[in-house]
Amino acid sequence: MKIVLLTAFGVGGASVIGAFFGFIFKKINHKFSDIVLAFAAGVMLAASVIGLILPSLEYGGKFPLLVTIIGVFCGALCVNLIDKIVPHLHKLTGVDIERHPDNQAQLNKVLLFVIAIAIHNLPEGIAAGVGFGTGNMTDALVIAGGIALQNIPEGMVIIAPMLAAGMSHRRTFLIAIITGVVEVVGTLLGYFAVSVSTAILPFALAFAGGTMLYVISDEMIPETHAHGSERGATYSLLAGFCLMLAFDVLLG
Repeated sequence: MKIVLLTAFGVGGASVIGAFFGFIFKKINHKFSDIVLAFAAGVMLAASVIGLILPSLEYGGKFPLLVTIIGVFCGALCVNLIDKIVPHLHKLTGVDIERHPDNQAQLNKVLLFVIAIAIHNLPEGIAAGVGFGTGNMTDALVIAGGIALQNIPEGMVIIAPMLAAGMSHRRTFLIAIITGVVEVVGTLLGYFAVSVSTAILPFALAFAGGTMLYVISDEMIPETHAHGSERGATYSLLAGFCLMLAFDVLLG
């Protein structure tokens, strides 16, 4: 339980670390951000497949393939529903806001973006928590590490828009902390859910894997390919994937 708590706070704390860097580097180079985010996408891709989806097939009972496929699509549909309800970073920031700096309108958009980040952190946290249900500590830590790595650039990019909208440094940092706390809650929810009933473990693993695959495909990859760094982002994703693959083979 201690390692789960430490991981939960580590995953959530990564957002706060990113926010800290966001205060230091208020204008983050897109290329740097894209490369880091793409690397994190590769790590998360390997983690979702190796640490969640393949174990789901292993623990799936009589109908492992069916349970896993249903779980993956349910996870993806859950995040898709969130997509429909709450806008994202690429819909809320950019040229239009920069050219028309209406503070009130900008603040509203920034707050919506922060809500989007917080909501997305919940299934990511659940994925980290569910990973511990397999009993494979290496896979669980790989999953959590991938999510934490992704949270650092995510935490960095939310700072500048909030400051530009006129929010104080103190309130901006407090909001960044809240987005991290949501991830801590998600991690604990995922862990306790599979602890209470191991029967739901195969579905929960596939569900968590589906949420991660959706976020990678719908959010992370398009974002890393939106600023002219496509080639570097692609190789960075491959590097992250292969690194986690190597960890799994060497530590497994």
